[in-house]
Amino acid sequence: MAPERIPLLLPLLILALLPRAGGRSDLRAFVVAHSHMDVGWIYTVQESMHAYAANVYTTVVEELMKGEERKFIAVEQEFFRLWWDLVATDTQKQQVHQLLQEGRLEFVIGGQVMHDEAVTLIDDQILQLTEGHGFLYETFGFRPQFSWHVDPFGASATTPTLFALAGFNAHLVSRIDYDLKADMQKNKKLQFVWQGSPSLSESQEIFTHVMDQYSYCTPSHLPFSNRSAFYWNGFATFPDPPKDGVYPNMSLPVTDTNLHQYAQTMVANIKERAAWFRTSDVLWPWGCDKQFFNASVQYSNMDLLLDYINKHSGEFGVTVQYATVGDYFQAVYSRNLTWEIRNSQDFLPYSTEPFQAWTGFYTSRSTLKGIARRASSLLYAGESFFTQYILKHPAGSVCKCKALKQLQSLRWAVSETILKCKVQHHDGITGTESPKVRDMYMTNLMYGVFNVKKLMASIIFDMNNAKKNGEVYSSVYPKDSGISGAADLDQYVVVYNPLAWNITTFVTVSVGNLAMSVYDELGHPVPAQVQTSVESPSTYDLYILVAISGLSYRKYSVKPLDGKQSAFIGRSIKYKRRDVARAGQQSRQLFPVVNSCYQVLFDQSTNLMHSITERETNQTVQLTQEFLEYHVNGDTTKGPISDNYLFGPNASAVPVSKAVGLEVVSGALMTEIRQFFYSNVTSQDYLYAVYTRIYTVPEGYDGKLLCHRIEQEYSVGPLELNREAVLRTSTNLNTKQLLYTDNNGYQMQKRPFKAYVNNTVARNYYPMVQTAYIEDDTTRLMLVAERAHGVSSQGNGQVEVMLHRRLWNNLEWNVNNNLTLNDSSVVRPVIWLILGTKAVTNILYQTSALALEHRPVVIFGALSGDKPKLPGQLQQNSVRGSPVTVPPNLHLQTLSIPGWRYSSNHAEQIRSIRMGKQKEGDPDFSRVLLRLRHLYEVGEDPVLSQPVMVDLKSLLKGLGSVTVVEERSLTGTWDVNTLKRWKWKTAQYPGKGFFNSKKTSENFTVTVHPKEIRTFFVYFQSQ
Repeated sequence: MAPERIPLLLPLLILALLPRAGGRSDLRAFVVAHSHMDVGWIYTVQESMHAYAANVYTTVVEELMKGEERKFIAVEQEFFRLWWDLVATDTQKQQVHQLLQEGRLEFVIGGQVMHDEAVTLIDDQILQLTEGHGFLYETFGFRPQFSWHVDPFGASATTPTLFALAGFNAHLVSRIDYDLKADMQKNKKLQFVWQGSPSLSESQEIFTHVMDQYSYCTPSHLPFSNRSAFYWNGFATFPDPPKDGVYPNMSLPVTDTNLHQYAQTMVANIKERAAWFRTSDVLWPWGCDKQFFNASVQYSNMDLLLDYINKHSGEFGVTVQYATVGDYFQAVYSRNLTWEIRNSQDFLPYSTEPFQAWTGFYTSRSTLKGIARRASSLLYAGESFFTQYILKHPAGSVCKCKALKQLQSLRWAVSETILKCKVQHHDGITGTESPKVRDMYMTNLMYGVFNVKKLMASIIFDMNNAKKNGEVYSSVYPKDSGISGAADLDQYVVVYNPLAWNITTFVTVSVGNLAMSVYDELGHPVPAQVQTSVESPSTYDLYILVAISGLSYRKYSVKPLDGKQSAFIGRSIKYKRRDVARAGQQSRQLFPVVNSCYQVLFDQSTNLMHSITERETNQTVQLTQEFLEYHVNGDTTKGPISDNYLFGPNASAVPVSKAVGLEVVSGALMTEIRQFFYSNVTSQDYLYAVYTRIYTVPEGYDGKLLCHRIEQEYSVGPLELNREAVLRTSTNLNTKQLLYTDNNGYQMQKRPFKAYVNNTVARNYYPMVQTAYIEDDTTRLMLVAERAHGVSSQGNGQVEVMLHRRLWNNLEWNVNNNLTLNDSSVVRPVIWLILGTKAVTNILYQTSALALEHRPVVIFGALSGDKPKLPGQLQQNSVRGSPVTVPPNLHLQTLSIPGWRYSSNHAEQIRSIRMGKQKEGDPDFSRVLLRLRHLYEVGEDPVLSQPVMVDLKSLLKGLGSVTVVEERSLTGTWDVNTLKRWKWKTAQYPGKGFFNSKKTSENFTVTVHPKEIRTFFVYFQSQ
């Protein structure tokens, strides 16, 4: 959680001044007890468990058992699962089962955490939801049906769609722009039916409630006391709970003396809130951050207060009751009102007041954002690799249970971590956590990455009958490691394509020699290029051209120079460093870099890019790039600040480089343009660097994607303090300052530039999770990224990407909690540029974004001995069975073995839980989780936007013989044939009732419509 930083808009009014809301019948307040428990943020998970989190569940369960009227909602699984596994007694576990059956304890959201909505990828959102829902269903037979997304910093339109697909009946958010919330409050428009996806529209719409200005916390002010209000247990202390049990700022106990005053305060707030909503049902959240660690004092005081108000309900015009979120939404649903429809527009960016634009976190801790995405990509590859191994090699030597635990360690790091912390949390991937929490995330991610690399290497060993005295390494990113030049070892590279398409791309390995040869399984030479490394003068980068079928791997041997079959050598030409400021005084000399798709011109007078020509249409776009920095204030007495969350520039961005150096490394397969940006002509060290790569694809290879991308890698940092670094790309496209950015890699949002009285620059920044573009009437420039960034269009034809931030300020709250973002790292993000007509880029951008996200996994190393046999082994053990290949408008979103032991039959699952016969023992390796996602919107492309019919039996025949397919909800816990979500009345669709899901045909054929995500359990014939 982070503070709202918004002043109380309206003071509490005395009861006598408040009429009953709109003259309606008596108000009914639903008092929802909750504790907002951040998984990370300022304190590590272990610190929070010790200080307060374990006590929340211990005392809440105890107190709920004492009073039949008492209720509580548990929002996330992270701390609950720790408590369940490490703290809870058998008696407490039995009580939790009872409370859930009675509806007095309710899990809402049900994911591992309350995920961030701005900078997270859809894959990771689904993963963390699936992990949490799987645990709840396996343990309790419970399936969450309501959200409580109260703390993410803005609301994405992807989230309501995912929650609808997961079977939710209603969605709840809080943090939206302050001025928009004020307007919605005034006009009673805080509740609506949200059609988050323009293509899915009505079928996956969901009723959405936006919390009012008080958000998810109980009003903290009492007119008759200088202590907090309704927080009778006070506030948690770190690192240890106080020995005497007296916590800071404990509310006044309820007594006969102050009972009426307490009641007046609570009723006044209920009536104030009621005036902002259409029904007489009032949601009254009771709790806040780190609350209910002493539930006894909480409930014993609130019992008295609720009882008093109800006994005087005629006087107050209000009744009150303990409730869950489900109770509240059920009451609103039963009103049978007609609700307005909100379209697919999101609630980003988010500001809490004019100078507090929460747009800085889109870029904060770029290194963590990059590693989290790399880990997610490796997990995606490891899941399908392991699934294929289990299905094709059931008698293999790799221990299945141990292997699943290795995968789970990365599932729980991307989604939860082995130490139970969750990087997708809204104070995790956002970069808004303290340094020690960042270190916790990084440690757990790297531990999970190591485990999955180790697993994949073990499978390669086993499938190739290799001797275990060799070494295997793995790479999920260019130049992680490399191959030595040892002559007595047979060097090999195994490259796995985790996508369900055929790919043609380059993989990069660091080598010790300039003269190298590469051969495939049959001993045929493979196109490759070797050149000096940008990172180390003593090593070389070997680029290997690979063509691999879907979910398949190829093996290549790498050897020292072998005559005519050696790899191409990239030759370097270094150009004189140029003074950019004096460039206008010189005659312009342009030199081209060309492949089949583009001609890129560079200006020798500046060493900067000049233009790009798309060769098929001969359309030329003037294009230049420069690095700039926003200077920000660090002294709160001198004005607004930037911090982990906020972006508050002093003025326009300032160019940082007055001189640019240039080196061009060209070869038959690839040309790399290395630009180095210096503060002046005589500077020793460069401030920034750009490495631009353009590829040439030989005859006989499908180079469509490879040819159409201009790959850029940047080196940024360390920055000076209170600087925010951006790369600005300026073109002659007449874009009218209209920008498009993605929501979570799932759908695009239109971002017109908006003028504000204050803070216009920061409030026009948006998250780019994967894709952004600008365009004019004919031509589009797309940016595809492998980590999240802030992005903006501050001028016509411009797009700028924030790449790095380094900040410090003296705001007491930030300093005390070590949240000042003094990030002195060097970051190396990658962005691909794609230029072309709208029709061409529509075809390219989805597959390009996934190709960047899920680059091939490279496993390389050395096997000693048996050298003559290895090529034969490689030849015989190339991909077995048919590759898994989906049509170009579909994406194989998930192929994994989750290991859950629950029954697919809900009645059977509930029966086994209530009889205490939950399945024990080894995980279930027979159930395969499959998801297919349609990549295109309705009408986006005349061909690719069409529905796709898929024969699952045929698609998966390379894995085995499919015997059973069950279609499930997004997270797997519902059979879609029995899932009936609430359908809320709207003017467009006046009928109220339930949504009925689609059924899978009996012959294993499904039709996937635009933007659908279809989830299946697949079972194969035993081998």
